[in-house]
Amino acid sequence: MRKADLINQISENTGVPKVDVLITVENLLKVVKQTMGEGENIYIRGFGSFILKKRAAKIGRNIKKNVAVHIPEHYVPAFKPSKEFLLEIREKNIIPKNE
Repeated sequence: MRKADLINQISENTGVPKVDVLITVENLLKVVKQTMGEGENIYIRGFGSFILKKRAAKIGRNIKKNVAVHIPEHYVPAFKPSKEFLLEIREKNIIPKNE
């Protein structure tokens, strides 16, 4: 499902015009990016959490130049689904369509 499909489905389910749904979804994504960019996690009860995971410093390798490269400690965004979300998915025995 793409963002456009998501917007269409929300619009059909709620009766809210697509333009309003688009603005809402865009603002949601903007707030998530902005909040996580400030180093804060987002917790949505019953859905999941958008968290920052710490990656330790390590030594990588530049394959083209065959030299070791130091990769500093950094944070990456991640999504952790809630227990309710996981249980709902597991109960349905879903097989992804792209497999």
